[in-house]
Formats: sequence, C-alpha cells, structure tokens
Amino acid sequence: MKKILGISCFYHDAAAALTIGGKIVAAAQEERFTRDKHTPDFPANAIKYCLEEAGLTIDELDAIVFYDKPLLKFERLLQTYYAYSPSGLASFLKAIPVWLNEKIFLKKKIFDGLKDVGPYHKKNVKLLFPEHHLSHAASAFFPCPYEKAAILTIDGVGEWCTASIGLGEGNKIKILKELEFPHSVGLLYSAFTYFTGFTVNSGEYKLMGLAPYGNPDSPETTRFIELIKKELVDIKEDGSIWLNQAYFNYATGLRMVKDAKWASLFGFPRRAEEMDLEQHHCNLALAIQKVTEEIVLKMAIEARKITGATNLVMAGGVALNCVANGKLLREKIFDNIYIQPAAGDAGGALGAALAAGYMYFDEARHTDGINDHMSGSYLGPEYSDKEITLMNRKVKSVHTHYTDFSSLASFVASRLAEGDVVGWFQGRMEFGPRALGNRSILGDARNPDMQKKLNLKIKYREGFRPFAPSVLASDVSDYFDLDSDSPYMLIVAPVKENRREKLPANYNDLSLWDRLYYKRSDIQSVTHLDFSARIQTVHKETNSRYWELINAFKQQTGYSLVVNTSFNVRGEPIVCTPHDAYRCFMSTEMDVLVINDYVYIKTEQPDWQNKDKWMVKFKMD
Repeated sequence: MKKILGISCFYHDAAAALTIGGKIVAAAQEERFTRDKHTPDFPANAIKYCLEEAGLTIDELDAIVFYDKPLLKFERLLQTYYAYSPSGLASFLKAIPVWLNEKIFLKKKIFDGLKDVGPYHKKNVKLLFPEHHLSHAASAFFPCPYEKAAILTIDGVGEWCTASIGLGEGNKIKILKELEFPHSVGLLYSAFTYFTGFTVNSGEYKLMGLAPYGNPDSPETTRFIELIKKELVDIKEDGSIWLNQAYFNYATGLRMVKDAKWASLFGFPRRAEEMDLEQHHCNLALAIQKVTEEIVLKMAIEARKITGATNLVMAGGVALNCVANGKLLREKIFDNIYIQPAAGDAGGALGAALAAGYMYFDEARHTDGINDHMSGSYLGPEYSDKEITLMNRKVKSVHTHYTDFSSLASFVASRLAEGDVVGWFQGRMEFGPRALGNRSILGDARNPDMQKKLNLKIKYREGFRPFAPSVLASDVSDYFDLDSDSPYMLIVAPVKENRREKLPANYNDLSLWDRLYYKRSDIQSVTHLDFSARIQTVHKETNSRYWELINAFKQQTGYSLVVNTSFNVRGEPIVCTPHDAYRCFMSTEMDVLVINDYVYIKTEQPDWQNKDKWMVKFKMD
C-alpha cells in the first residue's frame, strides 16, 4: 500500500493529491486555502490538508511526485528562442532569470517548500518526475471505470507535447502519438480568449460561454471560420494541427498574438477588458468554438482508429470544453467517454501520484466497468459542528440548527421555490473547477430573472455568463437530450424540444441582451441561447444530501432540477471554510445560507445591510 503525494505548481492552478494503495484519499487546489485564484505557489496548505486527512507525515510517504519534467520544459524554451532568434529577446531576458533562479533548481524549491509543511528528513524523500501529458493521461485513465481505454489529452503545452493519444490497459499507459509545441489546440483557443478581451488561463470558459451568442446563420461567422482555417490553423485528417506562427506571439513574445495582424485579418481590434461586447465578438467566439470541436472530433476518431478501444478517457485543459464534449458524445465514436473532473493542471497532481503508484510501484488496479474512483470529486476538506460553532461565535451569526435533515431540505426547497438564492455548503469540498453541490450557490431554474440576479447581484460578473442545471440523474431525460450520466458538469446537451418556446423569425438579429432575456423555455435560467445546457446529473450514491434537497424541490414544484453555480464572487476561488462561506453570503445579495445543518437567513443577521463590511476585493479574472 504505497503512500504517494502528487503536486503541481509554479505555473498555475497549484494543487496536491494523496493516494494510498491507488485509492484517492484527498486532493485540493492551493487557491482554496490562500484565496488567490489560480495561484502557482508551492501548495503547502493543500499538502498539509492531504497529510492531515490521511494522518501521515512527510517521512511516511513512499514518494512525492511532481507533475512534469522542468528540465524538458527548459530545453523547449531554449530551443524555441534559438529557432526564432533574434526575435523574442525581450521575452527571453524576462524568462531566463526566472528559470535559472527557480525552475532549474526545482528539487531545492520543493524541499524548501516542504519545510513549510512540517519537519522531515531529506534522505527519506523520493522525488519522481513524470512527463506533463503522462500525468494528465494518468489522471483520466486510472480513476476511470474501464480496464482498457483510449486516452486523449489536450491542453496548452507541457514540456514539448501539447496533445497526446495513448492507450491505457490495466495498470499501464502507453503514449502512442503526440502533437508538439508550438502547434497547440489549447494555445489556439487561448489566443482567441486574449483577442476577445478575456484573461488567458482563466477566461477560456467565458469564451465558450460567449459562443452561443454568435449567429450561426451570419455570413460573418462563416467568414471567420474560413479565415481561421485558411490563415491561422491547418487541420489535418488525424486531428493534428499546424499553426501559422506569423500571426502568433506566444512562442517568443510577451503576448498571445500579433494584435495588428489579427485586427487586419478579422476587421476589428482586440477587445479591451471590460469593453462592451459586440456581435462580431460573439460571432468570432462561435467560429473558434466550431473549429475547436472539429479538431477534437478528428483527434477522437484517430484515437479510436489507432487504439481499437471502445472507451475513451480525456484530460487536459481543453477537456473542460463541455460543448465539444457534448458533440463528441453525440457522435458516438466511442461506447463510453470519461472525463477527469479536474482536467487542468490541478488534476496533474492527482495524475502524477496515480502514475507513480501504478506504473512505477506496479500496484494492482481494480475496475468494475461502472463506477469511477473519484468519490464524486468530493476530495477536499470538510468541517465539524465544533468548527462551525466557533465561526458562529466569531461573526455573531443568527442561525437555526436542524437535527432532521429532511426538514432542512424541505425548508430550503421552499425558499428556492419562492425565488430566493441559497448558498449551499456541505461536507467535503470539490476538487476541480466545478462546484458540484457541496460549495454551490443555488436558484430556481424556472425563474426567468434568476440568471440576471445571480450574475449581477450575487456573482458580480458579466451578465452574459450562463448557469448550469443540477438535475436528478433518474430524471435527466425529462429535460435534456442526454442518454448518459454527467456527474461532473462536463457535458453540454440540448434542452428537450417540448420545453422550448417558439422564437421569433428575427431572433438572431436581436441585440445580445434582447436575445438573452427572451423567454426560451420553462427552465429559462439554465437554457442557453442555442437551447443548450451544461448538465450535472446528481446521484444519491455520491451526494445524498444534494440529491435529497433537489428531490424535496421536486416534491414541492414538480421540477427535479435547480440552478447550480460555484460558491464565490468574480475573481474569488470557490469557498473552502465556513467563514469563507459566511463572508461571501454577507457581501452579496444571497438570501439564505446553509452550512451543513445550520441555516442562516440574511435579514436576521447583525448589520445585514452593510455589505461593504464583508466585501473583499479580488483581482478580476
């Protein structure tokens, strides 16, 4: 029973994960503890949590595994600058000192970071360094339900690799094909994230959310797709791509793209952050989304062809593109598809630990073909009644403590049905970017004003941003055209035809905001402009409390789904502790807060109208 700690850090989304005998014991992102979103810092707090959860010290670990090979990355950096010299000098002068001072001496940085975790003997620490895309592949394959599966990983860049096709069988993974830097689907998508005015490495999901506002019938959208495929990316039949570096600047520059060339190509300049969105931004978002979907489908077809496997598992940042995932599912290239919920770099920590356990230590792997080993992704810390009571005393809260959960669920369901917004904090925190019912903000999907209220008065974010439904797994087909589970909110599927409203003939010609607030279905607040929804199926086996709440809502309203968004405001990581939750509750226009068995009503709290007292300024994402 090997005890293995995996870590990812020093780029973005630092995290730690602990496995014992192949079982995932704990995993968490560092941002949740430090409250610095996407922090790259050494995950000392996340490591402390993982060790405490298992009752271990550093010296008791069999290995500590870093999620990539930094020296290979350094090789790529040097070779790239050499290939493009003399251009990129400014970027070279900025990057090299960082690499020389930090990345080259990574082992020392890890050992120094561990000192902040606790005492240990250096001679007892075994450090391992799998490659970046092997860590991604391991994070998807080893927890999946299948004995054998094709593996597809797609992200920005690891060391050299930007995408890979592999085959997992038993406790081994073999990488069969790779796409190498500077040709990258993730970097292509990030380039459009940058050009449309969002933040690279965090705003890609905004670009995906903007795409349905594009007009699929517009000649401009068609023209953008043609320009992208003619000038920017050459898509091969096997899904590999070639990016025209004359338009990009990420290889040696300080920006993603060459702004003037892109402005000339598409006919408008890069959108400045917080500038109004115009229809051409929406059409461009739709264009790159369509191109990305085409690439992902071709890669999946190639994966099926060269592996012969009937199951597919996916990881890497592009695997979080749930629109592409939904298209891939409906194409039925594979019998089953499994996507790692922490598909980005945070999940690399978990993959690194699993790769070491199975491939280095040769531990046995067991699957049943049905259930994964992610425990619903509820792998983070949980808090006791004593800790909640101490928080209550500190903030002088007014609350009700329920001893019967069914009564609590019935009360909260009634408040949701009345149009209230509820902060829902239960049990162990989710690992990965999605709130899945333990650190969530909930609303009534039937309420046509709920999307606007959540965006503008709760999350304090852009009004166009969509929200996801959490629906009882047994009832998903009553609302959506989806014939499989989606427990990790990673699949987009269409809303059922019989729930849709008829749209006017000129619908696509209306302004962005007129289209947004036009009634589209009886579950308006989770129905996107193209009649799609990003779905979370809720299962009693993995989250009985969340299931019971939604079931209580169903008994009262006849609807077995709610709006679910992450428990945070814009720029803030998802809340971790009871105090994080109470502070966020008091700084927004949330109506009700539930922390385990404790219920808080906003208007009963001391000084409840003084939001500024609780407000924390987070950097915009």
